[in-house]
Amino acid sequence: MNNALAKYETKYVARKAFFSFLGNTFRIFSTSGQLAFFVKQKAFKLKEEIVIFADEAQTQPMLRINARSIIDISATYDITDAATGAVIGAMKRKGLKSLIRDEWAILSNEQEVGKVIEDSGALAFLRRLFPIIPQKFKVSLGNTEVGFIKQRFNIFQLAYDVDFSLDASGQFDPRLGVAAVVLLLAIEGRQN
Repeated sequence: MNNALAKYETKYVARKAFFSFLGNTFRIFSTSGQLAFFVKQKAFKLKEEIVIFADEAQTQPMLRINARSIIDISATYDITDAATGAVIGAMKRKGLKSLIRDEWAILSNEQEVGKVIEDSGALAFLRRLFPIIPQKFKVSLGNTEVGFIKQRFNIFQLAYDVDFSLDASGQFDPRLGVAAVVLLLAIEGRQN
């Protein structure tokens, strides 16, 4: 495995802090309970900029997520490696579709190569009426499902069980997976 990807695993538990003063705080844990990634999202930013750190002291930046535009329901977010500045890919929120059923496109060189999509249109509609119904997102690369992100039932804290172990081919960049989880916590999590 590439040294840059050695920190990334296939399964996580992601949590949004119940209360965080002036912004949101997200923690992503390995299945053994160790902190894998930490995000302190700043409040009152017109153009979203998120840094994903390997530690809570925020000394080891891993990924950067930058919105291309200011306040856009169909925004595109560029994902780069914090150490090298290399572009990993991008995620584009399908704004109008997401009003009914949350959907994101995974982009590589401006071409859609995958999706993160809420599991069922009918359940998505019910969730809009009854927000206590947990969400589940399927993550696909091409026509192949490579993982899922499933919300835990908890009325006090947004939390996801994350599994990218379905990627038998090893084609899915795990950094895109971590960025997808953070974007769901940050953007879709505002609805909860």
